[in-house]
Amino acid sequence: MRKCSYLIIAFALFRGPAHGAVTFQEDFTANPATRSWRAFGDRSLYRWNRTNQNLEVTWDSSRPNSYFAWPLNTVLSRGDDFGFAFELRLNDIAIGTVPGKPFTFQLAIGFINLAEATATNFLRGTGIDSPDLVEFDYFPDSGFGATVSPTMISSNVQFATSFNSPLELTTNDWFRVVMSYTASNQTLVTAMTRNGAAFGPIQDVVLGTNFTDFRADHFALSSYSDAGQDPQFAGSILAHGVVDNVVITVPDPAVPALTGAITSGAWQVKFTARTNWLYTLQRTENLQLWTAVSPVTRGANQRLTLADTNAIAASVFYRVRAQRP
Repeated sequence: MRKCSYLIIAFALFRGPAHGAVTFQEDFTANPATRSWRAFGDRSLYRWNRTNQNLEVTWDSSRPNSYFAWPLNTVLSRGDDFGFAFELRLNDIAIGTVPGKPFTFQLAIGFINLAEATATNFLRGTGIDSPDLVEFDYFPDSGFGATVSPTMISSNVQFATSFNSPLELTTNDWFRVVMSYTASNQTLVTAMTRNGAAFGPIQDVVLGTNFTDFRADHFALSSYSDAGQDPQFAGSILAHGVVDNVVITVPDPAVPALTGAITSGAWQVKFTARTNWLYTLQRTENLQLWTAVSPVTRGANQRLTLADTNAIAASVFYRVRAQRP
C-alpha cells in the first residue's frame, strides 16, 4: 500500500513485478493452511501430513464438489502462457463405489474458476455444466482401458481434450505430471514419468478456432461429485493418494509496478498495463462502496495513467480494478 499526505491509499486488485512470469512452488514442508491454500466443500478429503511433508488427498465422488485450492492472483485465458506440475502417488483407487454408478469417473488436478466451481449448478458429470477448466484427468479402467486425459473447457463449455489409453496410474508408484500451455500455437502439452522413467506419450491438446475462451483463477486438487450423469453410463470413484512438489507458472499479475501520487490536484496511478485486460480507477470512503472515477481503459503492454479528476476533499482510498474483457 502507498499512503500520501492526504491519507489517500492506492492499491490494486492484482500486483506483482513487471514483465515475464511468476512461478510458485509448494513442497508441503510447512502446513499449507498457514499460507494461501484453502479447502472448499468436504474439507476432510485433504490432510497435510506433517511427518512426510506432503498432502494426503481423497477423491470421493459420493461427496459434494470439493477443492484444495491456491489463488493465482490473476485470471488465465487462452491468450496466456502458463503451466503446472505435480507429483502423485495413489495408495488405492476403485470405481463403481456408489450404487447404480458402476462405470469410471475421473480424479482431477488443475486450474478452475473458483466462483463457478463452487456454485451449486456446477456438475462435472453432465458434460454441459462445468465451464472454465484446464486440468489433468484420470479415468480408471471400466472396460475401455485406463485413460489419461488432459482437458480444457471453455466458458461456454466447449471441450478440447485428448484420450490416452491404456495408461494406468498404478498404485504405490510416483508419477510426475507436467502440463504447459503456449498461447502462440494454442497447444497444451503434457509429459509424464513413472518413478523417474518416461510414461506415455500423451497427445497434445490443440484449441480449434471454434473454441472460444476460458477464465481460470485458482489451481486446485479437485474431487468432483458424480451427480448429474446419464444413468445409463454413470460412474463413481474412490481413491486415496498423496500429492507433492507442486509448481505453478502463470503470467505476471495484471497491475505490475504500481505507483500513485497527486499531480495538479488529481490523484493519479501509473502501472504497466497488460494486453487483454480492462482497467478502471475506483474510489471509496468506507472500503465498502466503490465508485469508478476513470473510464474503462484497455491495456497495451505499456505504462498507463489513470486519474481521478474530480477528487473530493476527504480521506479516501483508491484501487485499480482489472478485468478480462
